[in-house]
Amino acid sequence: MDDVDPVDAWEADVLLKDGRVAQIRPIVPEDATKFVEFYDRVSAESKYFRFFAPYPRLSQRDIKRFTEVDYDRRVAFVVTQHDEIIAVGRYDATSPTEAEVAFLVEDAHQGRGIGQLLLEHLAQAGRERGIHEFTAEVLPENVRMMQVFREMGYTISGQLEGGVQQLRFRIDPTQSAIGVMRAREQRAEAASIERIFDASSIAVVGASRRQSSIGQTMVRNLVLGDYNGTVYAVNPLADSVSGLPAYRSVQDIPGEVEVAIVAVPADSVNDVVLDCAAKGVHGLVVISAGFAEEGPEGRKRQEELLHLCRTHGLRLIGPNCLGVINTAPEVQLNASLSPTMPPQGRAGFFCQSGALGSAILETVSRRGLGLSTFVSAGNRADVSGNDLLQYWQNDDATEVVLLYLESIGNPRKFSRIARRVSEQKPIVAVKSGRSTQGVPVGHRVKRTSAPQKAVDAMFSQAGVIQVDTLDEMFDVAQLLAHQPLPRGNRIAVVGNSDAVALIVTDAAKSQGLQVAPPISLGANAGAEEFEVALEAALVRSDVDALVAVYTPPINTGGEDVANVLAAIGEQSDKPIVSTFLASKGIPVLLRVPDLQGGSAGRGSVPSYASPEAAVRALARAVNYAEWASRDHGTYQDSEQYRTGDAKTLIRSVLELAPRGAVLSTEQVHFLLSCYGIDLWTWIIVHNREEAIAAGESLGWDVVLKAGSERLRARPDLAHVWRGIHDAQDMTEAWDNMTTWSGVGEDTTFFVQRSAPEGVPVSFKAVEDPLFGPLVSFGLAGAPSELLDDRTYGIPPLTDVDAEQMVRGVRAAPMLFGYRGSPAVDVDGLRDVILRIAALKDDLPEVAELDLEPVYATPGGFYALSARAKVVPSNDRRGEWYVRRLSRPVLSGDTLNR
Repeated sequence: MDDVDPVDAWEADVLLKDGRVAQIRPIVPEDATKFVEFYDRVSAESKYFRFFAPYPRLSQRDIKRFTEVDYDRRVAFVVTQHDEIIAVGRYDATSPTEAEVAFLVEDAHQGRGIGQLLLEHLAQAGRERGIHEFTAEVLPENVRMMQVFREMGYTISGQLEGGVQQLRFRIDPTQSAIGVMRAREQRAEAASIERIFDASSIAVVGASRRQSSIGQTMVRNLVLGDYNGTVYAVNPLADSVSGLPAYRSVQDIPGEVEVAIVAVPADSVNDVVLDCAAKGVHGLVVISAGFAEEGPEGRKRQEELLHLCRTHGLRLIGPNCLGVINTAPEVQLNASLSPTMPPQGRAGFFCQSGALGSAILETVSRRGLGLSTFVSAGNRADVSGNDLLQYWQNDDATEVVLLYLESIGNPRKFSRIARRVSEQKPIVAVKSGRSTQGVPVGHRVKRTSAPQKAVDAMFSQAGVIQVDTLDEMFDVAQLLAHQPLPRGNRIAVVGNSDAVALIVTDAAKSQGLQVAPPISLGANAGAEEFEVALEAALVRSDVDALVAVYTPPINTGGEDVANVLAAIGEQSDKPIVSTFLASKGIPVLLRVPDLQGGSAGRGSVPSYASPEAAVRALARAVNYAEWASRDHGTYQDSEQYRTGDAKTLIRSVLELAPRGAVLSTEQVHFLLSCYGIDLWTWIIVHNREEAIAAGESLGWDVVLKAGSERLRARPDLAHVWRGIHDAQDMTEAWDNMTTWSGVGEDTTFFVQRSAPEGVPVSFKAVEDPLFGPLVSFGLAGAPSELLDDRTYGIPPLTDVDAEQMVRGVRAAPMLFGYRGSPAVDVDGLRDVILRIAALKDDLPEVAELDLEPVYATPGGFYALSARAKVVPSNDRRGEWYVRRLSRPVLSGDTLNR
């Protein structure tokens, strides 16, 4: 089932604590020379801590023992940078389920989190090989090594024996261990982005004296944008560029260079990478085009570029990108092609298209929104929206995250990170290609067969505010960035236009908001009347937000009313939005000065061109505030499931059917039982005698069913004969069913116990090429299928996620006592969703799983039928328990970010 070579499968690009890229991979015999060179660079003290004795040199026998392993009972990894080994870690099995672990890190690279990375990857390799527990021997004075083990999140026991600390711990991927790993992942990815945003020195490679050139534009925008760092121009054919001395190469620059902006022809970019690597540059922003957006040759060039950057420890933004911006006064970085430096603000913005990025920056400035940071990632070969989310999570300057996503390479990681970020600050996202699910030129992602509702569910599950257009994104952003979150959905309308107030009321009710009777001030109301009415509305306990409507009389500018709105908005702890002079954005008159120097501070009152837009933005904020304030639930403990037995079943099936197979009745029963789902028995019958025998074996009170694809979920066809209590009943049922006109050649008959009356529901799970595991729920039957009344979830799911799926179908009232019927056991349905989600999370080989019908009753649920299909899978779920960057793909058809 798993024919992937471990040497290939275990290779990974990783981020160290300082944000630098390194590689981790299994050791191979060819590493002997580099391993000796590494060992020679390690200090005598570190060698002593590793071997508990002076061990200055390695013998040929030692070298062979360390570099030749079987990748099963003996596994060893090396960490490399610039193709040099900087650390080694290994485990040696001491029993079928136990192994001793140890590692050695070169002194110059200690403190960079390498020990934790080695331990993560060794633990995952051990789990894949049946190892459940690690032991380690550490000298008490080896404080750093002890700290590595203590910070892993495992429960460690130990005792001191003979002056050596004996440690023992299980390596199960517990929530604690995973949480610790995710926190380290976040810090490392954030650090790698921070070093680009806060760069104190930048080299523009390809700086030109031609005014219309990209290189000249980059130099000009950096200098004219008042960048507070040092700008270096690199041009081997010039002595100076825009008054700056020009250097032949990055290595010729006398000072430190943290980031390089690359604007040279595509076929010269790789030479620049090597030049930057030799200089110790941290990151590249590649403006140059001519990569994956230009077809197969360009795609290969892009993959080679990424491979080169990773090998030499550099992070890459682009290629074919607009650039990056940081508006912080102490930085003032405009490393982009846009001449527009947006005002400082509270929103971080990520987009992919360079052309669109320019329009976005112009719109931001025009609306007075302001940004903290901005990234246009172009083809996003390396740095993606996920990296920016990791950075913005703890960035105090960013209070709102804006994403324009043309494609999502790794929805599972996006969902996981976005949920965590959304719990702290709102994320507003536009996903283009909603109807076509198209992929922009230059982007490599796996195709998905999931419906758009699954994409929507991913955003909803993560708390992301999904909007349809850029205009709507800015509408929501200007509210979230400048006004407090609403504490409820009750609004009041204050204005001088009854007609507009009525439009606001209608729009609010259509968005699910509650509206108090409008406060009409009359067409000639001035600042004093507005002030009294606004303050009176805001102090009401039944008002959570306020919509102010001002349509000025003829020849009146409304400055006095604007001053009142701005003053009240600055002091209010409830959000205020307005339709002020039908202006769009944050007009100067409604701005509160930002203490940080931006154009619009906290309390500024956003204005909308139409009342509908104002209400729509307010409704988005209400929904997000409700999501952020509620309990998001807990993840289930996976130890209750028999995952090992399920994997053994699948392995045995795929050994006999290498291309995949539909599971037999007995296999489906066993698979579901591993996850605590009791599937009722059914007996397939071919004649009257077999039907009678089946009824007797089941104890009668059975049904006879006619099954085929065309009869499935057809309530208008009587394909079930109920109330069979003895052989005579079965004879009558068989004679009638087999002569029924609905029977076809594909009809199968089977006998099953009678189920209690209930609401038939359906659970489905699939393995999507892009999303991975995908679970859905709905009521069974043709109406639900025709109306596409299903909810979706991407595992892992919390109990709250599962309950939202049950309550989210439009037919949910059927489950809660519709028209006097008894309410069903909703907790039981939630439990089934969690169990199926756990099954799919563990078993990527389960390509399809249909559990239908399941009868939901007040006393529980009864699963009457199920179908499952398994196929070979290259998806290694275990990789989610270790940190890794996506690897460049030199051949094949996907790049999964």
